[in-house]
Amino acid sequence: MSDILNTLLINVLQSGSRETYALDVGLRLKAVRKLHNLSQRELAKRSGVTNSTISMIEKNSVSPSVSSLKKVLSGIPMSLVEFFSMDIDESAIEQVVYRANEMLDIGMGEISMKVVGKSRAKRDMAFMDEVYPPGADTGMEMLKHEGEEAGIVVEGRLELTVADQVYILETGDGYYFDSTQPHRFHNPFDVDCRLISCTTPANF
Repeated sequence: MSDILNTLLINVLQSGSRETYALDVGLRLKAVRKLHNLSQRELAKRSGVTNSTISMIEKNSVSPSVSSLKKVLSGIPMSLVEFFSMDIDESAIEQVVYRANEMLDIGMGEISMKVVGKSRAKRDMAFMDEVYPPGADTGMEMLKHEGEEAGIVVEGRLELTVADQVYILETGDGYYFDSTQPHRFHNPFDVDCRLISCTTPANF
């Protein structure tokens, strides 16, 4: 029965989406390796492959063939069926890369604020990609909270108010201020303003 399941699984993998297959393999290999308390170097030594091969598979830089994956798993040892049927707690796997469609948009109204790292349980900063359409702002009431903020305008222009000072930032200009000071973001111009920002602590 095990051989039959292996054959069926191989057929599915060979006909399935390479992108989905690579993502699943990368996450699973890292989780399984850690469950067995193996370093990348140790698993590479046991399976007869290079350390960089293990690293690239886990990073999804390469999509291994079925035979290559079987060779890697022989160092655990584990069959393909066991590998793909195990219940893996993906929440315990630290995500490193966040694709554009994975970012959480916490913006309100016309403003877009996409947060990088939404799956991290304990973030020390809020790193965001923000877009302010013409006329958009953070509201008439000034913002004020603990921490610091920094950012850089990558497209368009921005009006930034900090305390009683008003600044006009052009593309390429940046800012850094203590967030306990009253502040406000506004785009009074006729083109979208996009900025990359960071706030500490992660209060978004």
